[in-house]
Amino acid sequence: MNELVNSVHHYGAKLCVQIYPGNGRLSYDASMPPRSASATTSVLGSDIKCIPYTKEEIRFLVEKMATAASLAAAANADAIELSAYGGYLMDQFHSSQWNQRTDEYGGSLENRLRFTTECVQAIKKVIPPHMPVIVKYTAEDKINGLRTIDEGIEMAKIFEKAGVDALQVCVGIKDNLYESIPTVYSKGGNKLEAQKAVRAAVSIPVLGDGKLDDPMDALSALENECLDYIGLGHQLIADASWTNKVKENKLKDIVPCIGCNECLLSEIKGCGLTCAVNPLCMKEVKYRLPDEKLDKKVLIIGGGPAGLQAALTAHQRGFEVEVWEKSNTLGGTLWAAGGPCEKTSVINLVKYLIHQCEKYDIDIKLNHEANKTNLEDKTFDKVILATGASIFQPPIKGIEKTSSVIDYLTNTHLEGKEIVVIGGGLAGTEAAVELGNQGKNVTIIEMLEDILFLADHTANNDIQLREMVEKAKVKVEASSMVTEIGEKFVTYNKEGCSNTIKCDVVINATGFRANNQLEDYLYDNFKDVSVIGDAIKPRKILDAVHEGYHAIRIIK
Repeated sequence: MNELVNSVHHYGAKLCVQIYPGNGRLSYDASMPPRSASATTSVLGSDIKCIPYTKEEIRFLVEKMATAASLAAAANADAIELSAYGGYLMDQFHSSQWNQRTDEYGGSLENRLRFTTECVQAIKKVIPPHMPVIVKYTAEDKINGLRTIDEGIEMAKIFEKAGVDALQVCVGIKDNLYESIPTVYSKGGNKLEAQKAVRAAVSIPVLGDGKLDDPMDALSALENECLDYIGLGHQLIADASWTNKVKENKLKDIVPCIGCNECLLSEIKGCGLTCAVNPLCMKEVKYRLPDEKLDKKVLIIGGGPAGLQAALTAHQRGFEVEVWEKSNTLGGTLWAAGGPCEKTSVINLVKYLIHQCEKYDIDIKLNHEANKTNLEDKTFDKVILATGASIFQPPIKGIEKTSSVIDYLTNTHLEGKEIVVIGGGLAGTEAAVELGNQGKNVTIIEMLEDILFLADHTANNDIQLREMVEKAKVKVEASSMVTEIGEKFVTYNKEGCSNTIKCDVVINATGFRANNQLEDYLYDNFKDVSVIGDAIKPRKILDAVHEGYHAIRIIK
């Protein structure tokens, strides 16, 4: 740890070490019952009961927390933070929902906080007096019947009285995980109301995060006395130079976090930390661009995220680069991806990529579709096919009567009140929510057993989007196969029965198909060709951005 501390100090920064005593009821180890404050149910299922910690075991945990803090202090770390939030073990002691103890660690709020305050006091005995101890805690659960901000304020006062030097204020628990870990659907500053209430009640500094990656939002949080310190987690994974770019007023050069939580998902999968918009995340040395300057001429076919990332990377390597885009707009399907559900962070990515291309005067030809005729006799050292994907047209009678989900998400307006969306993947579900929020009666018809069945995203994204479906009053007909689309009706088969829905508009969101028609021709006529992004097969922003970067990085 000392090596890490020294590395951080070399840059004039400080290192705070976060410690915590375990997950409690949120443990996913099915080999043994989890331990918690009380015999509450485990996250693994209502039939699995937690084993309560004895008082002796609690004192043992307190001692070990102090030991952990002393090790961080010995390594010259600058602060200690106790993770006591979000429904994890310490928060299970805090909450009357999970703590039904009748001894000195249960009952009153002060008793329920005793485990944490004893940890604070034990830690302070073994670390230098100047070393701050911070507690990260949940001030409001944001679920009816659970902790309100009033209790959260009283908790803050107890922590301050116990000698805590600063508070990191969080909201939400596992059941509404998107509150504590915001998503692409979350608004900026989603925790500020609770943070401001706590800050007004205590005299110690209050730290906080909550999608404050927009510098104007961060500045507003400070000026409005919501926070003393701004926390940036995911944004610094997307762009570690955020603070320097803000300081230098280079706001348009900030790589925006899009709230996709691919960083969290990759960790959960055991693949290590990654980032959709930062191909160099955790690979800053391994994947850095070669210093060698090469005289290369590169053609990129397609101006979506994959193509634009490839173009910017080619510019960084000093290559001569052209981008051919068949439409009159750059950004590809990112405009559609950012259209519904106030996904402004995705639109921010489009704007960032376009701005960077304009800033570096990259040669972009709009309304210039690549074909065999205009590629003939061209000489390029590298050709990259980044033509993305188009909506799939399934063999359904009347499919030509539908509107493409891409067209809708780009224009975001449809006439008519009764809407049927065929396909309950991400695009179809988000379009349905957007339409439902406009007051339209929307039905999703999905052939699989549930909407979002194949969506490869984190739990917080999934929980929030499903709640949005419910709030928008979208109806779902799962395990259903559309058999015919007519004028003002859709017929589908469910459990062997034929059903018909009257509707004004039908949206086709059945999936996407790669636009790779030029692939064989390119391989036959150019020496070095790469196919990237959705032109391989429809996938994620992460795949497009990373493949755009690496297609150029590996050129020799």
